[in-house]
Amino acid sequence: MGELYEISSFDIAAAGGGKGLLGDIDGDGRMEVIFAQGNSGIDDRYVPHQVTCVTAYRLDGTLMWQTGEKMEKPGGFGADFPVQVCDFDGDGSLEIVCVMNKKFCVLDGKTGVCKRQYELPADEAHDCIILTNLTGSGARRDVILKDRYHNMWAMDNEFNLLWTHAGNIGHFPWVSDVNGDGYDEVMAGYDLLDHNGKLLWSCKDLEDHADCLWVGDVNADGRPEIVVGGSVTCLYDADGNELWRYDGSIESQHVALGKFCPELPGLQVAGLDRIQRGDGYKGQWSGKDGMFLLDCEGRELWKEDRQTKGWLTIVDALYNWNGEGRDYILAYRRGGGVNPGLYDGKGNIVVSFPEDGYVLHGDFIGRGKEDVLIYTPQRAYVYSGTKYELQEAPSGKPIPQSRRLYASTLYPGGEV
Repeated sequence: MGELYEISSFDIAAAGGGKGLLGDIDGDGRMEVIFAQGNSGIDDRYVPHQVTCVTAYRLDGTLMWQTGEKMEKPGGFGADFPVQVCDFDGDGSLEIVCVMNKKFCVLDGKTGVCKRQYELPADEAHDCIILTNLTGSGARRDVILKDRYHNMWAMDNEFNLLWTHAGNIGHFPWVSDVNGDGYDEVMAGYDLLDHNGKLLWSCKDLEDHADCLWVGDVNADGRPEIVVGGSVTCLYDADGNELWRYDGSIESQHVALGKFCPELPGLQVAGLDRIQRGDGYKGQWSGKDGMFLLDCEGRELWKEDRQTKGWLTIVDALYNWNGEGRDYILAYRRGGGVNPGLYDGKGNIVVSFPEDGYVLHGDFIGRGKEDVLIYTPQRAYVYSGTKYELQEAPSGKPIPQSRRLYASTLYPGGEV
C-alpha cells in the first residue's frame, strides 16, 4: 500500500451539508473548499434545483463566509448541482457562479457577496452549469445551462442568449475545441454541436443517454478522440467516426481517461459498470457494480469481480498523487463498507482512505501534486501522498483554476 498522510481535518457542520468544490478563492496560493447546499425538492430529487446556501472554508478549518439560508434538510446527490468556481468576469480572481433564488448569481470568491445576477433563460434551466468558449474570446466565460435531460441554453458572458438545443443531452455535456478553430464544440450527450449550436454529427445506435464524456488522444494518433460512456462505452474521432465499441458492460455509468498502464500504448479507459441496480437513493445498497479497464483499442484488460454490495460508485482519474507521475483510478461512493481508494492499472488498490465520503482532488498548495479531500456532512479530511504542513506560509501566488475544477460534476468528465 502507498503512503498516506492526513494533513488536516475540520468540522464543516456549519455548512449544513451539500456539494463540495475547490478553488483558491482568496488568491493566497492555497486552495479553499466551498460547500453548496442544493434544494432538490421533497418528492422529486431533480426539480426544483437551485443552490440555497454557500459556505467557504480554508483547509485549516477557518470559516471564511456563508451566503444564503442554510436548510435543515437539503437535497441529496440524486442530480448535479448548479454551481461552479471560476474566474467568470476575467478579473484574475475566482467567483462562485450558481443558480440561487431562481437567478444566475455571481458571488465574489473572497467575500461571498453577490457581484451581479441574471435572469434564467427558462424556468428549468438549472440542472448544471457548463463554462465554455462559444464566442472566440479565448477563455471559457460563456455559459451553457440545461434542464435534466432534454434542453440546453447557450449564453455569452453578459447572458445574451446565443442559441438553444433540444435532444438527448445526457447529464453533463462536455465542451472542447476538438477541431482547433478557436471555439468550443459541445458534446451534448450523443450529439456534437459547433459553437453556433449547429449539429455536426451524432453517435449511432446508442440507447439511454450519455452519463460521462471524456476527450483525449486515446490511440496516440495526434488527434483528440471522444469517449462516450452510457449504455455502452465507445470511442469516436472528431469527425464522428466510431473507432470501437465495448459492450461488455450492462450500464457504463462512469468512464475516466489516463495512462494507468504505462507499459501500454495510448491511454486506457477506466469505467464503472452498474451490473445490478439497487435503491441506493433510499439508503439500500443492495445493487452491485464493478470497475473495468480498456486499452486504447477498446479491449477489456480486466473487470472487477466485486464481492460486496454497492452500485453507486463514482470513478475518476487522479494524476501524480505522490510525485511519481503516475495516473491512478479513483473510486468512491462504493458502499458495502468499501472506502474511497486509488487503484493501479492492474486493478490493485494502492491507497485505501480511512474515511468514507464524497471526494475532491486537486493541487491544493501549488506543488504539482494532487491531494484528496474526503467530506461527510459533518467533517472534512485532507490527505496527501507526501507530507507537508498547512501552517507553512502559502506562496501568495494564486493557483490557477484547473479545467476539471471549473467543470465540477457528479458525472466526472475530463480532457487529457
